[in-house]
Amino acid sequence: MNVAVVLYTSDLRLHDHPPLRAALSSCDRVVPLFVRDRAVDAAGFAAPNRLAFLADCLADLDAALRERGGRLVLRSGDTAAEVCAVARECDADEVHMAAGVSGFAHAREERLRAALEAEGRRLYVHDAVVTVAAPGMVRPSGSDHFAVFTPYFRRWAELEPRQVLSAPRSVRVPEGIGSEPLPRRGAVAGASPGLAPGGEREARALLASWLRAGMSRYADAHDDLAGDATSRLSPHLHFGTLSPTEAVRRARAAGGPGAEAFVRQLCWRDFHHQVLAARPDSAAHDYRGRGDRWRTGPAAEEDTEAWKEGRTGYPVVDAAMRQLRHEGWMHNRGRLLAASFLTKTLYVDWRIGARHFLDLLVDGDLANNQLNWQWVAGTGTDTRPNRVLNPVRQGLRFDPDGRYVHRWVPELAGLDGPRLHEPWRLPAPDRARYAYPPPVVDLATALARFHHGRGTG
Repeated sequence: MNVAVVLYTSDLRLHDHPPLRAALSSCDRVVPLFVRDRAVDAAGFAAPNRLAFLADCLADLDAALRERGGRLVLRSGDTAAEVCAVARECDADEVHMAAGVSGFAHAREERLRAALEAEGRRLYVHDAVVTVAAPGMVRPSGSDHFAVFTPYFRRWAELEPRQVLSAPRSVRVPEGIGSEPLPRRGAVAGASPGLAPGGEREARALLASWLRAGMSRYADAHDDLAGDATSRLSPHLHFGTLSPTEAVRRARAAGGPGAEAFVRQLCWRDFHHQVLAARPDSAAHDYRGRGDRWRTGPAAEEDTEAWKEGRTGYPVVDAAMRQLRHEGWMHNRGRLLAASFLTKTLYVDWRIGARHFLDLLVDGDLANNQLNWQWVAGTGTDTRPNRVLNPVRQGLRFDPDGRYVHRWVPELAGLDGPRLHEPWRLPAPDRARYAYPPPVVDLATALARFHHGRGTG
């Protein structure tokens, strides 16, 4: 009897899973394994929202495996040590896993490969599992990655994604392999009250609903804050309960402007992954330094706390930040507004905002989060680094009747759209009726400060 170990990381599904398919094709028995790596906790990435969502995903994966005669094995500790221990217990000759893009993922793969080879075992790392195109598959001549999205998208769109793999009908696991109890969502303290459920079943149902009833209006409505016309699939793409390759193929099969716009967003995800794979340091350092002299000191710290708590005095920004705290998720337009406000209006270092998002976002993906923050801050891949999003104009454009603000900033429920986005302009007696703070900063003053700090004023 030959045995393989399948190490799950950010690919918690059975459908369209190349490592699992390869292991089942070459071996009689397979051990599906997830390691709760303590290094992830030590690095501060074990945020409550992601831990709660992860518990759902692991429980769902285990249930799906049991339906097929198998089960999920859970261990905690160093990934290389735990994988080697399981491989010894079941006498596995090979280990299969999906390729990662971060510096941590690359180091994990190398340590695991060395540890397995020292014991006469082999590691197989599979590309195009967590992305549609593997980093490096689409590259310009003379460089290891694309630094601008549009030319990347042109080349990426010409690719034919690999075929989608069906879920296995049976998974046979060797007897006697010990496992820790699976975590329970209810045991995670501090998760957001409105956190969505996780797991592959939920992901597939959400995708089916989106393709059937949501995607057709995506091109026209994706920026409508109150309309909430986005797919909300990002947490499932982050945890890998949904295959991005399957999402692209099914969207293209449906066709239409909505599908084209949706696929373009999935390409943005691949774009950021290939940037991070080529430049792992961009997770913490400017991709393109602009000489920013970010604000520091007590006043900047107070403004940042007001931003985190959703009390900046700018209703659409505060609504977005309160949605983040309640749901562990934020509308994409809200993310752009919130990030622009912190980095361009308050002129606070993008790393502070990115860290706060990672603390709360259930889809807190290192590549997408850090590089989107850099794009907004003007230190990343944006070809217009001095772009500033005016929160008043953005609110009037993307929440004209104020339904989004009313949902998350109920203290302003009595105001209509135009007045809602500039409550400080109300007559003093009217302002006193609303328990809402004045703006933390004047927009004109903030813009001048930004340009001066960047040396462009």
